[in-house]
Amino acid sequence: MMMDIHEIINYLPHRYPFLLIDRVIEFNPGKSLIAIKNVTINEPFFAGHFPGRPVMPGVLILEAMAQATCVLANKSPVALEQENDYRNYLHLFAGIDNARFKRMVEPGDQLHLDVKLLRYKQGIWKFSGIATVNNEVVCSADMISARKEINRD
Repeated sequence: MMMDIHEIINYLPHRYPFLLIDRVIEFNPGKSLIAIKNVTINEPFFAGHFPGRPVMPGVLILEAMAQATCVLANKSPVALEQENDYRNYLHLFAGIDNARFKRMVEPGDQLHLDVKLLRYKQGIWKFSGIATVNNEVVCSADMISARKEINRD
């Protein structure tokens, strides 16, 4: 199952310039998701990171993976059954373990974000994620998010 940007924004609270997913190319409800981030020189962070040698910040690679986990969580049956309306909740980082960076991400790269749901219990989600460019591992990490109910008033 694929998702374009119009569907993605229904499942993420993020907006430009912080929306870091362009397309979902594979989705297995409650199990896994693969998303794409097209990295362009127009990204606002490249102006300062780094002049003369633009490199996507590692923390934004992790954020892109986290956004992919949020889409996976919000489209998973457990979220739809137990949380009633996922739009009344945010998934906030609760932890990142085993984060490793293996390669730079530069303008023109297409970042593939492969995330898997490992466990869900009482509003706590645990995921593993791998980001790749041209089948080369860029970053890997285990991520934990906590569901937080929000008031939209």
